Amino acid sequence: MNPPSSRRKLIKNMIAGSAVLAAGSQLLSSYKPKAKSKDSLELKGNINHSVCRWCYDSIPLETFCQNVKEIGLPAIDLVAPKDWPMLQKYGLYSSMCYVAGDVSLTDGFADTRYHDKLISQYKEVIPLMVAAGYKDVICFSGSRRGMDDETGLNNCVKGLQQILPLAEKNGVTIQMELLNSKVNHKDYMCDRTAWGVALCKRLNSPNFKLLYDIYHMQIDEGDVIRTIQDNNQYLGHYHTGGVPGRHEIDESQELYYPAIMKAIVATGFKGYVAQEFIPAEKDKIASLHKAVIICDV
Repeated sequence: MNPPSSRRKLIKNMIAGSAVLAAGSQLLSSYKPKAKSKDSLELKGNINHSVCRWCYDSIPLETFCQNVKEIGLPAIDLVAPKDWPMLQKYGLYSSMCYVAGDVSLTDGFADTRYHDKLISQYKEVIPLMVAAGYKDVICFSGSRRGMDDETGLNNCVKGLQQILPLAEKNGVTIQMELLNSKVNHKDYMCDRTAWGVALCKRLNSPNFKLLYDIYHMQIDEGDVIRTIQDNNQYLGHYHTGGVPGRHEIDESQELYYPAIMKAIVATGFKGYVAQEFIPAEKDKIASLHKAVIICDV
């Protein structure tokens, strides 16, 4: 995910409501696909590609939607409910939703002080997702604040069990993101795949998964391909990013993404892989175009 300042900037702009969704439905019905542009990729269909909005927040959303559509991507990650109609206007899917509130990466389900607020937010956004036809929503463990692993697991179970029945009833999957605590998110609790898998096992629900961020997990634990192979049944979504620096995923960084993507495909994964690198090159859309080609195995 993005640095907290960028995330808060996006989340604070959220306004969710039925009027917004109704407007989005009208926009979707009026959308007429344009002929493929010269930049449109002929994707192989093995990977469901997406891209995280926050990495391109210097580009107006409508322009960005046009760019994404021209490349040939079907979806965008991490878009606020108030902006879903813009995605619908261009026939784009919201592949990972936010809740409709002031969400924090530090104040998460591992701390019971935040449960009431979080539970209310997820109970608000899940019906909106159902109305819009979206299936996946992100969540966070939050910071440790001195808690041991067992306490954090127990607290997460208590909080998440209060929203999972609603998610299960409506076919929505709640996905907790794995973030590194070494560089970007100091003190974050869900910073190892093993901890996240332990939480999945305790919840024992097909509607709770882990968002495996390849950038973050390379930093905190490495062994990316083996981890994906061994734990694929608990992984519901992927994010990319170059290590170190979280920039382009090309030969300028240490991960070899074609091999990682092939490993993901080999598990039978049918979810989304979203580009979440911060473009360092001047032409940000060209960088995105190149990253999709790298990952389209």
